[in-house]
Amino acid sequence: MSEIILSNKTYKLEQDPYMYQLQDTPNPELFREMFPYTETPKIAFNYRRVPENMPEDIFITDTSFRDGQQSRTPYTTEQMVQIYKLLHKLGGPNGMIRQTEFFAYSEKDRKALEKCMELGYEFPEITTWIRASKQDFELVKSIGIKETGILVSCSDYHIFHKMGLTRQKALDKYLGIVSDCIEAGLRPRCHFEDITRADFYGFVVPFATRLMELSKESGVPVKIRACDTMGYGVPYPGAALPRSVSGIIYGLQHHADVPSEMIEWHGHNDFYKGVVNATTAWMYGASGVNCSLLGIGERTGNVPLEAMVFEYASLRGTLNGMDTKVITEIADYISRETNYDIPPMTPFVGSAFNLTRAGIHADGMMKNPEIYNIFDTGAILNRPPRVSITNTSGVAGVAFWVNEYRKQHGEAELQKSDALIHRIYDWVMSEYDAGRVTMITDEELEQQYKAFSEA
Repeated sequence: MSEIILSNKTYKLEQDPYMYQLQDTPNPELFREMFPYTETPKIAFNYRRVPENMPEDIFITDTSFRDGQQSRTPYTTEQMVQIYKLLHKLGGPNGMIRQTEFFAYSEKDRKALEKCMELGYEFPEITTWIRASKQDFELVKSIGIKETGILVSCSDYHIFHKMGLTRQKALDKYLGIVSDCIEAGLRPRCHFEDITRADFYGFVVPFATRLMELSKESGVPVKIRACDTMGYGVPYPGAALPRSVSGIIYGLQHHADVPSEMIEWHGHNDFYKGVVNATTAWMYGASGVNCSLLGIGERTGNVPLEAMVFEYASLRGTLNGMDTKVITEIADYISRETNYDIPPMTPFVGSAFNLTRAGIHADGMMKNPEIYNIFDTGAILNRPPRVSITNTSGVAGVAFWVNEYRKQHGEAELQKSDALIHRIYDWVMSEYDAGRVTMITDEELEQQYKAFSEA
């Protein structure tokens, strides 16, 4: 008999016969039709659509010091402290960057963690990611950490093939670990690894339901981080599980009774869907999206934190206290201090993201920068639009460069027809007529500007 209950979400009577039990199958469910491995993964549709349910409070969490360090040269202690300060500054007083997670294995990481805690910032709250052992629980608790991540892989790829367990044994093991974490006085954050290849109703929902029961019994909130470990998630309405981002978030809420504030999306960018999947998670009920600075992370990387800053502003019409100019500070610091090469075309932070090369575009920029600039990048990111000068830049490109240079030195703009601009343009073309193939540098242009100005 189906039970009729008053929903505390919709405040309507609902008949919900779906009480999912663990399906302890003898063989792994690998969804081979969807993930054939020797072919491109397939996106299946069953046309089941779920309602949007964006929470009132949506926020960003950070994994730059955990996932972000797994694919690059590790940061030094001093670098981690400085980046943490910049994260605090970027997130603003309302804690839009709510948390950041640290490893706690090495002395270097623990030292950085302790130095960051000494700063006394409320946000981002410092959490950890540790091995699931009582010894590690006691270690982070002694430091003063209140929340820690625990790896609870949930696809049969991991349960059967990596850990050599059955679903029932994996469930029992995970519940024991989470209980140990709670007993140690910590809030558990359960990383549902590889959720986009997991049997959602046969393992994910029954496991999440048990975690919520454990949370109610203990009075300790248990967070679920839905990890799209391989970037298989898709944002399309009507897509079938396990790849449907909206289906995963809705299912955790509706079938396992996980509150929005306890759901966090952690995506990867293997199929270029990192940002849109994170936004979809917000729109369908996840309060948190987990990101890394510049998108640095395993393989193709994580969801870029700076991207979700602008996604938030686009969805809510406000930055809610975030300081976007700090994004440029962070990019400059990481590039300069850690020798990390940011691809030039990277949105918001790459050296060429608002750089115009074509002369016709530069001409439009001179008339009105809105024509070819995504927004006022000077005011919002402290990155005024720029032009690069080549043989295709034309007089307009040279004029734009000259006037930006003059603006920086408090001088009035010149008309495109000004003799100084034409003398610099003639010099540029003479370089390419002589066989040059490389771009003219800012230093060369400055030298020519000064020489022709004094002539």
